[in-house]
Amino acid sequence: MSYQKRTAALASVAALAGSAVFMAAPAARADVVDVNYKCQTPIGVKTAVSPIDIKGVKSGSGYQLTMSWQKGVSSSPVELGKGAMTPSATIKLGGADSGTVAVSGPANQAAIPANTPIKINDLTGTYTPKASGKVTFTAAVLTIKALGTTTTCTPTNSPGPSLTLDVTAAGGSSGSSGSTGTTGTTGSTSSGTGTDSSGTLPKTGPDDSVIALGTLGGTVLLAGAAGTLWLTRRSQTARARR
Repeated sequence: MSYQKRTAALASVAALAGSAVFMAAPAARADVVDVNYKCQTPIGVKTAVSPIDIKGVKSGSGYQLTMSWQKGVSSSPVELGKGAMTPSATIKLGGADSGTVAVSGPANQAAIPANTPIKINDLTGTYTPKASGKVTFTAAVLTIKALGTTTTCTPTNSPGPSLTLDVTAAGGSSGSSGSTGTTGTTGSTSSGTGTDSSGTLPKTGPDDSVIALGTLGGTVLLAGAAGTLWLTRRSQTARARR
């Protein structure tokens, strides 16, 4: 293989490696999780299983959470007219943060026939991080209020998280694509700390890897061009001497 071809091959490897760094960047993880609910209703205990999805979208210093049910839960022995049922729920936090987030939604927009699984509308709420790191969001207690009664549904199967976000507490900086953010760190100027002339600590992480790989590719290309120029001049000198 000629020197120029080897140069091109190395530059391609560097470019591919740079792409791999971007592809390997962490992303938010969202799963649809089956939740087994045990509901304490005015007419006794009822059970139901519903797949639940939780999404998070960056909003100011927090996240707008949306909790969705793919199947109905519990039921009523009588028809629930339009606007007769109001749902709310809690989402349990885990990982770097703890506690719960309250979510709520509108009353039913259409009548719910008797003895029919109650479809829960999407519930929303705001989560503001109190700690930085990976935080999990898991379906917790669902509450249904209808016709002056309250039904409480509790998960019995220890469901796994429906969403995982990489967050930064207030005072830090983070971004999210719906869910995962990246953070940057800076420091003040001081001697012996490895800061540059602007007083900013050297960055570390995937971006530096990309820059390094790009520099490698550029260096290899320059070396290839220099080698070609040297070979050309050497050939011209040889012909002149003849």
